[in-house]
Amino acid sequence: MFAAIAAVSLAIGIVNALSGAQDAAWRGDSYDIGRRLFWELSSIIVILLLVPILVLAVRRMRQTRPLAIRIGIAAVALLGFSALHITGMVAVRKFLLWLAGSAYDFHFSLAAVLYEFRKDAVTALLLGATLWLLESRRELRKAVRAAMPIPAVPLEQSSLDLIWLRDGTSRIRVVPRDILWVASAGNYIEYNLASGIQHLIRGTLAATESELARFAIVRVHRTRLANLDRVSAVDFKPSGDFELTFDNGQTLGGSRRYRPAVASLGDRTEPV
Repeated sequence: MFAAIAAVSLAIGIVNALSGAQDAAWRGDSYDIGRRLFWELSSIIVILLLVPILVLAVRRMRQTRPLAIRIGIAAVALLGFSALHITGMVAVRKFLLWLAGSAYDFHFSLAAVLYEFRKDAVTALLLGATLWLLESRRELRKAVRAAMPIPAVPLEQSSLDLIWLRDGTSRIRVVPRDILWVASAGNYIEYNLASGIQHLIRGTLAATESELARFAIVRVHRTRLANLDRVSAVDFKPSGDFELTFDNGQTLGGSRRYRPAVASLGDRTEPV
């Protein structure tokens, strides 16, 4: 916001300096664009430094409902803005010209002050209106964000759909969807993931089967559980056994004892 106001103010100052120099040339006076740019830019620098005063005034006015109080805040802000602008502008010009070995005389008088005050009033009005619109937009966006519903947590990220593999002091978090099959390995359970990663965790297959049943991970062999949600094909053998093909191309054999668990995955192929 400040950068935009600074850019617009600088552009206006340059245009005013060029216009003033051209008008002077048409009247037969010296063009002297450098001096006119100095007057404009020294004023603009002080105005930009005073923008926070207008920001505070606008925000205070927006927080106040009675019209009389709003008018009072605007009047105090305008008088303070103009007084500080005139004082700061004169001080900057005097200082810079002193450094250059010259001098500056403001020719202080009521007429000179009223002349500057009229310009300050227009400047403060334009900047205040701009700030008011920007504050309105900011508050509107804030209200819209507050009214937006909180997005639901994706199913796969829900704490209820995550499992923790525990082995001693080690803890490994696994998304059930990533499991292809689980196999018994003596006193351990081997988790085989779609990524190719394997986790060997101390435990029993019976306890693991009970824990994973809600994720459609069922027993397909005396020593193996399979994730039916990841099965893309099933091949029933004449012996009654079957072979599961997962969606990543890997396969796993199952025994006929557990054939009912996968019967719904495909049509039964009768032996010839």
